[in-house]
This record gives sequence, C-alpha cells and structure tokens, in this order.
Amino acid sequence: MTTMLDIAEIARATGLSSRALRFYEARGLIRPLRSEGGRRIFGEGELERLHAIVALKRAGFTLAAIGRMLDRPSAALGPMIAAQTKVVEAERQALADTAALLASIQSRIDAGERIDVATLCSLIRKGNVMTTTQWKAVVDQHFTPGEQAHWAERMNALGPDFDQNAYQARWADLGQRIAAALPMDPDSEAARGFVREWFALLAPFRAVASPEMWTGATRLHENRADWDGRADPGFSADVWQFVQAAGAAMRARGEAPEA
Repeated sequence: MTTMLDIAEIARATGLSSRALRFYEARGLIRPLRSEGGRRIFGEGELERLHAIVALKRAGFTLAAIGRMLDRPSAALGPMIAAQTKVVEAERQALADTAALLASIQSRIDAGERIDVATLCSLIRKGNVMTTTQWKAVVDQHFTPGEQAHWAERMNALGPDFDQNAYQARWADLGQRIAAALPMDPDSEAARGFVREWFALLAPFRAVASPEMWTGATRLHENRADWDGRADPGFSADVWQFVQAAGAAMRARGEAPEA
C-alpha cells in the first residue's frame, strides 16, 4: 500500500516549511493530492521530488531550471551543469573581488586613513566599474545598435539629476528583501505588497519607456538563462519569476499591479 503523508509530515521529512511547500506547489514543482477535506497529501513520488528540489537548490539551480530538470529526467545534463558552473564561478569571482576591495579599504583604515561613508561608497562604485562592462556585453548580445540608441535617447529624458547608482541600490535592496521572504505564496497580501513596491520603483522607467522598450526589457529577463551570472540587475531570476507570478495573481483578482 502506498504511504501517504500530510503536509506536516512532509515538512518534518524534508526540513522544508509548510510555506515553502505551498510555494513550490504554486510554482508547479510539486503536485500533491487533496483529501476529501481539502488537505494536501503527498505520496512517495512527491517526497522523492522534494528531496531532489532541496539537493538541486543546494547547487544553486534556479527553480525554473529545477522544474525543467525534474520534468525531463532524460534530458542531457551536461549543458545545464556547464551553464550553472559558469554562474557559480561568476558569483565566486564577484565575491572574491568584493572581498579584495574590502580588504584593501580595511588596510587603509588600519594604516590610519580616515574613510567616511561617502568615501566608502565612492570606492565601492569605482570597484564596480567592471559591472558596467559586463552589462555592455549582455546588452550588445540582446539589443541591436538601433535599439540601444533608442533606449539612450529615451533614458536621457530622466534628466541630469537622476542618480542611476542610487536607483540601482534601491533595486538591490528590494531584490534582497523579496529573496529573503521566499518562498512565499504569490497570492498572499505580502506578495501583493512586494509587487506594488516593484511597480512603484519602475515609475521612472515607465515615465520614459516606449512599448518597444517594455517588450525588450521583458524579453531580456525571460531569456535570463542566457546571461545569468554575467551581469547583476539587482535581483535574482527567482525573484523575477516570483514577481511575475504574483503580478499575474493580482490581475486574476482584478487588481492592477501598477496601481
């Protein structure tokens, strides 16, 4: 007889929270059955699938990649592992660069140099010049010179007082807060709050963006597997996918995410 477990038993067996299990279900990664009373019940197959999800997440695979791997178990793993290796190596190099930058600044402080917060921010920005180069490579791959010229012309409308570094820092802060809250039910009030904040932060871009720019930006993030790890928009692929799911849930409720 097949053993069936409820959500509390599955949580104990996998170390995952009930919230995480509901999130994975919402993303289509697991498909528990329902009892007559509406309670989620899991068979041995779902338990094995959850153990696989935990293992693959430990290797840094995104939930989208994990879903593709589990739904196509006979697919060739070589290309996916090679791509993930590049992502991990890029993250490792980024951490190494950050550690080296901080060590350099710390040595200057230890030598008696006075470095205030403004100076620290300036040093960090200078240390992140490579980020601009990395983004240029990604943009060149996904946008034609004509499209890039169109973007530049429209973005100039933001004016000289627009602080791109401060704006990017706000995206990084929001991305980190959403990532820390995951997994989360995309149809929860907390998720709707994040989506509203996301669209509020998009306001400067919405003010100048043409329909072609919206299409291009969406296409870029939908194809993130092609460039993930080479440049950092301030939020992970999982955060992007969560916001899309939460926004869709809001529209299904008749709510406008950008309101």
